[in-house]
Formats: sequence, C-alpha cells, structure tokens
Amino acid sequence: MVAFGKKLKERQIQEWQGYYINYKLMKKRVKQYAQQIQLETLDRRHVLKDFSRMLDNQIEKTVLFLLEQQGLLASRIAKLGEEHEIIQQEPRLSRIAELREAYRAVGLELLKLLFFVEVNAVGLRKILKKFEKRLGYKFTDYYVKTRANHPYSQLQQVFKHVGVGAVVGALSRNLHELQKYEESQGSFVSIYDQPTLPLQDPVIDSIRAAVDRLTNSTNFLNFLGKHALIVDEELSAPVDEHVDDQKYHFMSLSLNLANTFLYMVNTYIIVPTADDYSMSLGAAPTVCGIVIGAMAVAQVFSSVYFSAWSNKSYFRPLVFSSIVLFIGNAMYAMAYDLNSIWVLLFGRLLCGFGSARAVNRRYISDCVPTKIRMQASAGFVSASALGMACGPALAGLLQTEFRIFNITFNQDTLPGWVMTIAWLLYLAWLSITFKEPSRGIEENHIPHQSNTENSALEKGLRHPLLTSSENKVDEDADQDNDDSEEAPKESRQPANSIGAAYRLLTPSVKVQLLIYFMLKYAMEILLSESSVVTTYYFNWTTSTVSVFLACLGLTVLPVNIVVGSYISNMFEDRQILMASEVMVFLGILFSFNVIVPYSEPQYVCSGLLMFVSAEVLEGVNLSLLSRVMSSRLSRGTYNGGLLSTEAGTLARVIADGTITLAGYVGVSRLLNITLIPSFLICAVSIIATCYTYNSLY
Repeated sequence: MVAFGKKLKERQIQEWQGYYINYKLMKKRVKQYAQQIQLETLDRRHVLKDFSRMLDNQIEKTVLFLLEQQGLLASRIAKLGEEHEIIQQEPRLSRIAELREAYRAVGLELLKLLFFVEVNAVGLRKILKKFEKRLGYKFTDYYVKTRANHPYSQLQQVFKHVGVGAVVGALSRNLHELQKYEESQGSFVSIYDQPTLPLQDPVIDSIRAAVDRLTNSTNFLNFLGKHALIVDEELSAPVDEHVDDQKYHFMSLSLNLANTFLYMVNTYIIVPTADDYSMSLGAAPTVCGIVIGAMAVAQVFSSVYFSAWSNKSYFRPLVFSSIVLFIGNAMYAMAYDLNSIWVLLFGRLLCGFGSARAVNRRYISDCVPTKIRMQASAGFVSASALGMACGPALAGLLQTEFRIFNITFNQDTLPGWVMTIAWLLYLAWLSITFKEPSRGIEENHIPHQSNTENSALEKGLRHPLLTSSENKVDEDADQDNDDSEEAPKESRQPANSIGAAYRLLTPSVKVQLLIYFMLKYAMEILLSESSVVTTYYFNWTTSTVSVFLACLGLTVLPVNIVVGSYISNMFEDRQILMASEVMVFLGILFSFNVIVPYSEPQYVCSGLLMFVSAEVLEGVNLSLLSRVMSSRLSRGTYNGGLLSTEAGTLARVIADGTITLAGYVGVSRLLNITLIPSFLICAVSIIATCYTYNSLY
C-alpha cells in the first residue's frame, strides 16, 4: 500500500497537473518548520503567517483555474443553446440525438472538474491535519476561523462549489427537454410547464453525486445510513464489482437485519413491565434499572468477542447469539414461577451476551456491494428503530394472565416467552437459509491500473475521495521521513487492542464519542425510568406507558426523513450538531420537577423534545465521527463501530445503575436526581463541541 500523497498524485488529471495544490511541497515545508522550531530558529507567529500565506496562494491558484474552466464550460453550453434554438425551429430526431451527446460530453468535462476539486479538498484537509500533528498547533481552528467568512478568502470556494449549480441546472434542463421532445415525438414541451420525475441520465446522476459529496449535501437514505457508522476505507484499491457480488447474499443480509430488529425488540419489550416484575419478586420498583441495564452490561463484553469472531465467520456467531438469547429469555420468563430475582437478572445478562450487532454491522461493511451498502446501512438503522417501537407496543398487547402446566403466563412473563419463541424460529430460519460468504477474494482480484487521465478519472468515480470517511486516512501512512512516499507496514495496521484504538483518538473524535455517550445516557434515563415515574406522578397503566414509548420510537424515521432530506441540505453538520445539543439540553432542563404539581403535558413534551433532538443528534454525530476518525479504526476487531457501540452501551449501563441507586433515596426524588447527571454531561459536551467546532469543518 502506497502513502496518501502518492495516491493523490495518481488521481490527478495529467493535463491539469500544474493547477493542483502542491501537497508534496507543503508536506516538506511542514517538516522544515518542525525542525526549525525544534532548533528554536523560528517562532510560532512566523510559522503561522508563513504557512497561511503559502496555503492562500495554493488555494487561489486552484480556485482561479476552477473559475476559468467553469467559464469555458458555460461558453460551450451557450453555443449548444444556440443549436438548441435552431433545432426547435427545424426539429429532426437525428440532430436531437447529436445535441444530447454534445451536452453529455460537457457533463463529462464538468465531472472531471468536480473530481479536480475533490482531490484538492482532500489534500488541503490532509495537510492541515499533518501541520497540527507535527507542530502541535491548533492551526485548522485558526485558519478556518480567519478565512471561512472573509470576503477575500477563496477557502469556501474549494469546499463549496461556486457556479457549478448553474452549469448542472443548464445541462439538466436541456437534456430533459430533448428527452421530452423524443418521447412526445416532435413537440417541444418545457419542463417548467409539465413537471415530471427528475431526469434519469447517468452523467447527470454522477455529477449530482459529486456535487453532493462536495457540499456535504445528503438525502434521507444517506443520512439514515450514517447512523450505522458503517464506512468504507478511503482510497482503497479498486476491486472488481463481481467480487462483491460473489460475497453478497440477499437472504443472509435479511437475516442480519432481522437479528438487529429482534434484538431491539428484546431490549425494550420489558421496559413497561420491568418495575412490576421486580416488585412481584420482592424487590423495589427501581431495581428495574438493574434488570433493564443487565443486558447492556453484558453487551459491553459481547461486542468485543463478537467483533473478533466476525473476522473468521458470520454464521457461527449468529447461531451462538440465537441460542444464548433463546436460553436467556426462557430464564427471564421462568423467574416468576421460581420466585427468583437472580434468575431474572441472569436471564437478562445472557440476553446481553447474545448481542450480535457488531456482526450485523461487520456483515454489511464487508459483504454488501458498495452500490447498495448505503441502503443496507439505512435498513440496519430502520430495523433498530422499528424494533425499538415494536418492543413496548408488543408489551402493551400482552396484558393477559393464564397458566399452562403450572407455568404462569402474564404481562411480566409473556415478553420473555414471546421472545423465546421468536429466537427459536429465527434460529431455524438462519440454519436453513444463511450462506457463509467467501473470504480472501480481495487480494486476488485487484485489476491492473494505468496512469492515464481516464484511469484516474474512473478510479475517482468508483472510489470518490470526499466520502464520509474522507478524513479517516491514516495520519501515519504519509510518512514525513520517507521521500519515497512508501508507508511502513505497522503504521497501516488496524488497532489490535482497546488501548491502541484509544491512542488513535484525536480530540475531535473524543468529543464526538462524548456526545454519543451523552445522548445515549439521556435517552436511557428517559426510557428506563418512564414506567416508575409515570406510575408515581400520573398513575399510568402498563398499556399507557407502552403507547408512550412506542410513540417515541415511531418518531425516529419521520424525524430522519425531515433532517436527511431538508435540514441537512440547508445547514452544515456541525451547525446541526450544536443546535441538537442545545435542544437536548433544553429538553432535560424542562423535564425537572420544579413546578408542583408535575403535569403530564410537561413530562410528555419535554421527553419528546429530548428524544427527538437526541435522534437528530445521533445521525449527525456519527456522520462527523466517521469523517474525523483514523482509517485504522475502519477495519479490524477494534474498529470505530465497536468504539461507538461501547460508548453507547457504557452510557446505558451507567444510566440504568443511576436509576437503581437513586431509588434508594425515594421514588419522589428519582426524576430530579437522575436528570442531574444528564444535565451536567450535556453541558460539558456543548462546551467541548465549542472547543473543537472549527476542526469539524
């Protein structure tokens, strides 16, 4: 594997080589600065000014060339427009076909230009990170803050296309009108008079995708998929598509998504009745915190061994997960007749040890073709959200009681029995239809790569530089002390322990993990204590609690549709992140019982505000996390998905433990005591976000 700088050079379009930012020169300059500062021949102020001036010049060179090429493309479109006018007067199908191909040729040139901007944007972000790493200065914060909104700065024009939208619009409109003419067989119809479906043209689709990457624009599917934190390693060698097709098996993917759904149902189906079940076994109602949290405690450990196991197999971990969950749920259900709180807790621990979410994520990342991986990621998140809503709703339907062979079936035990049967059926389905994917294919099917301009463009289109993982490129892979641009093997290896993974975390990554911890903590407090709190203050029944929790779960997909399709296209991720944190903070603040009597509208509205804001925050948080994380955390056992899972699981464990401990003070004080840690952690996360805000550019 070659280093980052060499990969950037390979992807340059040869005829435009002189207009790219000179990454190699800037890297050498950073090395010189580090040596001179070490010898105390330069001071910090001089370094910042000198390197800023160098960056300004490099960016200006790139932007001026970009504007020049945009002007040439605009001129070509204007000339084609004149031909378009003539054809409208004397329409002939053969001339229309020629004109459509001419417009597509302009589109391909625009695609080359967008790829040019991508390469420069990646190189710029990379050199900013390298400067901070070598010199220890928060240069990105300084540079972005002073240039982002300055009227004479060209920085925004590198990261946000200037004039491209007009060119894309002109191409799309003309191609659409020509297409409509052919379909109507000789009658020109304006697309503005008869709105139809968007133009389906491969060139236009590629251009729109490139523009979306440049502007960090998104849609519902992409936004939803980011919740899964399933990312590709950037600048990986191109692999034939048939490799992915050999590994991909639709039914196996469906089984992984079904596993995700059932596990989330299993997690939340007991929440409405956990307090009643605890009291029926002679424990305090707040012991429900331990009952609910026992599953999360076990998941802290199961995530690691399932992640390691998925390096060798996907089928065997899923079988093991199903068996363990079958036994765990049966023990949970039988605890009632055995009159043992310990059997209940051990059953929930076993359920946690059966958590195969790490396997589900890994399967999508490794075995689903790139072209549908975002859809699969969105399916993973949708399955989780649907399970979260169905769990409490199902509990609300199980309000009955009867006995068969001296085994009690009631609202407390039926959730366990239902999930026992569900996992047994899943195990049978898994055994019959799952197909273990082949391994080791990637090494044998790497095609020959030429250095021609077309090859560079093709590689860029198939493996775009500005993906969600664009900032995850290994900082050590581009060695400063190696002019050959060849990276040492150990600098490219994935982390082999939690400690090694932690050492790869930058301040920005740590802050994003803190935010993830905070939102999971706040959500777990809201959900897990809902039954106890609403029973004490409002005398809600189990059915009412179930409806409330199900309604919260059902908000996940609609909220993500709005954010993914609209809000994320209007604001930057970091702006949405900050706004969501503030809204979570307000939701927590309004939840405190400072007004007597505590009312149902206050509880429902503040809980809804906090939950919805946390859902928005989760998507943006994981999107930014994938962007700032090292590539060494995109693969291996101790990957970024595992770290985020561990952070979220740990938050749930602490939250459930807090509920149980606060119960010793009294149910009357439970709400306020459990909200105080949420309030403080949220405040700290907002401060930390402000501290790293400009590094999220």
